[in-house]
Amino acid sequence: MTQASAVLITGASSGIGATYAERFAQRGHDLVLVARDQARLETLAARLRADFKVAVDVLPADLTNPTDVATVEARLRDDARIGILINNAGAAQSGGILQQTPDSIERLIALNTTSLTRLAAAVAPRFAEAGTGAIVNIGSAVGFAPEFGMSIYGATKAYVLFLSQGLGVELSAKGIYVQAVLPAGTRTEIWERAGIDSSTMTDLMDVGELVDAALVGFDRREAVTIPPLHVAERWDALDGARQGLLSDLRQAHAAERYHGAK
Repeated sequence: MTQASAVLITGASSGIGATYAERFAQRGHDLVLVARDQARLETLAARLRADFKVAVDVLPADLTNPTDVATVEARLRDDARIGILINNAGAAQSGGILQQTPDSIERLIALNTTSLTRLAAAVAPRFAEAGTGAIVNIGSAVGFAPEFGMSIYGATKAYVLFLSQGLGVELSAKGIYVQAVLPAGTRTEIWERAGIDSSTMTDLMDVGELVDAALVGFDRREAVTIPPLHVAERWDALDGARQGLLSDLRQAHAAERYHGAK
């Protein structure tokens, strides 16, 4: 029997990341767990080793710190056992643009986009050489919704979707599967960390239900998985409209409506 590939999961100490860790351990995958909180990682790792008899390595890292990002990049480049990357680490945004500081903006972008991109770029060449591998990027339905007033957070998640789709175009011929997972509100600690009282929020999805749905999409090799979207045709229509828009672009000249007097 072929041994299941190891899975590296960022943001693995709680919430979506910890649930992914449990689900892949149930499937018999060894794990590399990445997060800032080493104590929580060690506790989770001990439980998964005991319950599922898999090997679990703990790799403490703050993915807003370039040195720590480089450490995780090296692990992805050098550890041939790792065949799946779950890019889950991320932070939410409390308040609109007027409430942000330069530091809060920099940390949010560093965590939600820069580290995710660097880790995907670190592992992609090895996956391409092997002709197999999977990259899962956790985005958000907020990336469709500037009306929600979380402009920076939403922009980072729109980036995650675009990057995932672009990587799918670039890498699928190399045998690499890329999935974007777009949750809506999910019951995790991300809200409290952003200073948001989640008890005032209704209709949050349970994290186990979210990850289980994402894994159905993973097994089906969906490019984009949106667990809270109940009418799948809405996504098909949106993507079809996007492609129709591209077909109407004529870059040599401005459209007629932009010619002439105001």
